[in-house]
Amino acid sequence: MSMDDLRSGDVLNGRVNNTTHFGAFVDIGVGQNGLIHTSQMPHYVLQNGRPLERGDEVQVKVLSVDVNRGRIGLQLLEIKESNCEFIARNSELFENEVYLEEVSDVLCIAQAELPSLLPVSQVAEALLRVKFGAWLLCRLVANVPDSFNEVCEILVSRGEHQDEESLGGRRRTETLRRLCKMYPSQAMSVRALAVENCRLPGLAIALSLDHCKSNHVESNGVSDLVGFISGLLLGSNSTVRGWMAQFVRNGQKRKRDPPSSLLHSLREQLLQELTTIIPSGDHCVIVDRHVVQASALIRLYCALRGIATMKFSEDESEQLLCLVTSQPPPTPAGIRFVSLGLCMLMACPSIISSADQEKVGISWMNWLVKEGSYFESASGVSASFGEMLLLMAIHFHANQMQPVVDLVCSTLGMKIAVRPNSLARMRLTFTQEIFTEQVVTSHAVTVPVTADLSSTITGFLPVHCIYQLLKSRAFSKHKVPIKNWIYKQICNTTTPLHPLLPPLIEVYVTSILQPTHSGGEQARNRPLTLREIISVYEDTRIRTGGSVSEFTMMYSESHQEQKHVGGLTAQLLVLYYILLYEDCLLTNMKIVANTKSESYPKSLLAQIPIKHLLQQCQQQQHHYGGLYPSLLRLVSTHYPHLSQVEDLLGEELVRVPEIVHTVVYSTNVPCTPYQLHTVTLALCFTICSLQLHVMTVNSLAVNRERAGAYGQQDITVDPLIVLRCDPRIFRCPPILDIVLKILTSYLAASKAYLINHLQSTPNLNKKSDMTTNPMMTDVEREELKNALISAQESAAIQILLEICLPISAEKVVDGSLSVLREVQCQVCSLLHQMFIADPNIAKLVHFQGYNSELLPVTVAGIPSMHICLDFIAELLSQPHMEKQVFAIELVSYLCLQYALPKSLSVARLSINVMSTLLTVLPSDKRSRFFLPTLPALVRICQAFPPLYDDITSMLQQMGRICNSHSSVVTNKPLKQLGLNGSSHAVIGRENREQQISEHLLKTSNVDLAMCVAVHQTFQDIVSFAVMTTT
Repeated sequence: MSMDDLRSGDVLNGRVNNTTHFGAFVDIGVGQNGLIHTSQMPHYVLQNGRPLERGDEVQVKVLSVDVNRGRIGLQLLEIKESNCEFIARNSELFENEVYLEEVSDVLCIAQAELPSLLPVSQVAEALLRVKFGAWLLCRLVANVPDSFNEVCEILVSRGEHQDEESLGGRRRTETLRRLCKMYPSQAMSVRALAVENCRLPGLAIALSLDHCKSNHVESNGVSDLVGFISGLLLGSNSTVRGWMAQFVRNGQKRKRDPPSSLLHSLREQLLQELTTIIPSGDHCVIVDRHVVQASALIRLYCALRGIATMKFSEDESEQLLCLVTSQPPPTPAGIRFVSLGLCMLMACPSIISSADQEKVGISWMNWLVKEGSYFESASGVSASFGEMLLLMAIHFHANQMQPVVDLVCSTLGMKIAVRPNSLARMRLTFTQEIFTEQVVTSHAVTVPVTADLSSTITGFLPVHCIYQLLKSRAFSKHKVPIKNWIYKQICNTTTPLHPLLPPLIEVYVTSILQPTHSGGEQARNRPLTLREIISVYEDTRIRTGGSVSEFTMMYSESHQEQKHVGGLTAQLLVLYYILLYEDCLLTNMKIVANTKSESYPKSLLAQIPIKHLLQQCQQQQHHYGGLYPSLLRLVSTHYPHLSQVEDLLGEELVRVPEIVHTVVYSTNVPCTPYQLHTVTLALCFTICSLQLHVMTVNSLAVNRERAGAYGQQDITVDPLIVLRCDPRIFRCPPILDIVLKILTSYLAASKAYLINHLQSTPNLNKKSDMTTNPMMTDVEREELKNALISAQESAAIQILLEICLPISAEKVVDGSLSVLREVQCQVCSLLHQMFIADPNIAKLVHFQGYNSELLPVTVAGIPSMHICLDFIAELLSQPHMEKQVFAIELVSYLCLQYALPKSLSVARLSINVMSTLLTVLPSDKRSRFFLPTLPALVRICQAFPPLYDDITSMLQQMGRICNSHSSVVTNKPLKQLGLNGSSHAVIGRENREQQISEHLLKTSNVDLAMCVAVHQTFQDIVSFAVMTTT
């Protein structure tokens, strides 16, 4: 920033470099000092005995800028607090009590008569410097009541962040406190002003103490003082929290005269409130009306200890222990009180400092263990403190201190620093005196499951305890069965899904399949039985051959959550369990190969409406957001045919049942048979896709007697069964569309089947056994699997390409939409998806080759055919002539479709290969190679005219070679054999092969046929390439 950037009115921060009798020079960061003239300084700077000094941080306003003379005029707005030191002024007039009345009267009259000369705000700031300034200011404000808010705002805004640290802060606090006593109704407004500005914390405490003396208590029994301090320390404003915490820390550091400090007064008042609610007598039963107040005090003391690091006195520790170990009534507030008290013992272990106090704490926790179930039943709250005790015991047994700290912080609702070392004594108490690990596991399975468990139920539930015990493998270690409890909890769930249920299933599956290190087969949990799984899906009404009414009822009710065994939430969780179980079983097959772990039968998964459940989960992600990503991952991994992108997009048509009903049954909406079958089948495939796929394949089979013979496993192993259908289907686009979708699904299913088969049958032989019992290595097995997948997909593609060939009765007329063209579009769309998914398939298919008659169709209809440009060079280098011919023809069509620089280089390569083969091939092979490839040269010239010279040179060389060879063989040139250029000028491209064949039949001279083809190629190049370009 420079002087040229300055404008009048800019407000800047700067530092005083020098002071003189006429003003002060300030560095504002532009390379030139500005001048604050004495006339531009506020009155209080000139009159309060402290003018500007060198080094002061100030805020100034730019008045004028003279670039030529290098002068900047400034006005002082504010002196920064860090350097604004409060200096008391000694004045005999203001310190003599004899003159106070007269001074007060003069000030009031002068301010009333000359308000612009003596602004109340500046007078108030100046009066703070004298001894009786607070009394004089109160008299002045009393004389001008309307100035109360203005005076308070200016005194608070210019106050110190920590008012008890300086003389100015203490005088300012005392002055504002006197003013508030004059106007008690405005005291809370001044307190809010102090909090808003984060200044004068002592004033806020003092006003709260004064307000507390009026015995003001909220409707819930919590005093205003407790609520105010708790709001400062536990609120969301971190600046306010740090401001108040710093006040407490500074107050503890001061050793001089602590009883007179405001912090001491605050602690005395809080201790008094604490004493009044502590129960008396031997039973220590807290009164119901004091429970909420006691909970608020516990949270406040935890905040003072954990956030403000306040050390408790002996009296405070003793009273707090008495309060925490009290016995509340069995109400929701009582459960809350017990949970907070238990967390306070963890967060503030200093309140238990002696053996007697430790016995009191242990006795109270034993009482909690015994009365936990009674509290839950009597209070009507499903989340009890018994689960918290159990959860803490679980973490202590696992020596996991940080989870205990997190549990304490989340219960108290504050982030406090609890050192894990401070929990060592409490850990011993839990693990040795109250809960041993076997007691924990035995007690956990007896805890009832939470009815209608959802994320709306907060607090610490039985599911939290079971989850931690499963993670620590406690159930399998002590042989405590947990399967029934987990199954019951899964069946007792509703929406929105509780976030801990998916992790619970994950650790449960892990405990089933992975035994502990110390145990063998017995050190594992039992999986869900087949009968238990089937019972969850009994009410889905999905049956093969079910009636339409049952189908409609199932679909209409699927959007409503059922609160019984078989509800949508339970079905999704069980499906997640099955898929996760199968996934972990395959992943850990080498570990569980010697155990009795078995996979669930394939027939079970075929009966579950996986696709329908996945769709419901996707539509209700606001309820199942934590489950849907994991469920989709497992389905797409092991059942990719049920999560095809095209199917998911097609399901958008049938997401709303009302739309389906309108399209299918409405008479007012025009609907073609194709649209009707699309919507209907999309709906059916969504509900029972696996069964419907099998039924469709069997119904379309060529041999009607074999209908029903193919099963799900048969088609998965051999997906080409789908294409062994009635040939008429290949000329019926609506039905062919269904067949292609089924084929895509089963190709994906077959690929997943082969992958899973390799994982389910691992190679368990050690390297030392390979010589005596040789088996394929893992690398060889993987290569064989990839080869089988590629063979299946390439065979399917070859069959589909054969479908696209026209039969003898078909004639395709350009510009008309024929059935054959629609079939070709459907096939090309599918091949495009396959080539994009795996470019190696495109390479394999073109290395295998197919009828060159289809090249115009595939190149124009498959957008991804450009990837063939990457392997054309390799295809041209093949030793088989048929593949070389196919490659050159492919290049010509690719050049027409993709006129790219890469296509030009590939075309040049093809011409070079043809030129090389022209000189090395014998006569019979030369004709077999060049007769089908010469038309490709015309297309190359049409795409890239610059190649015309190279191609014509090659054609001239070819004609000379043929002429020479004919002369050697027949001793006659071709002209004497009857080749007349003019006689062939009318040969069209469509009649070329016929004309060449006639020459071969008449003369049996391949050289003559070659010359005819070369001559015609010249004419085509001129007609279709050169003339068209010019």
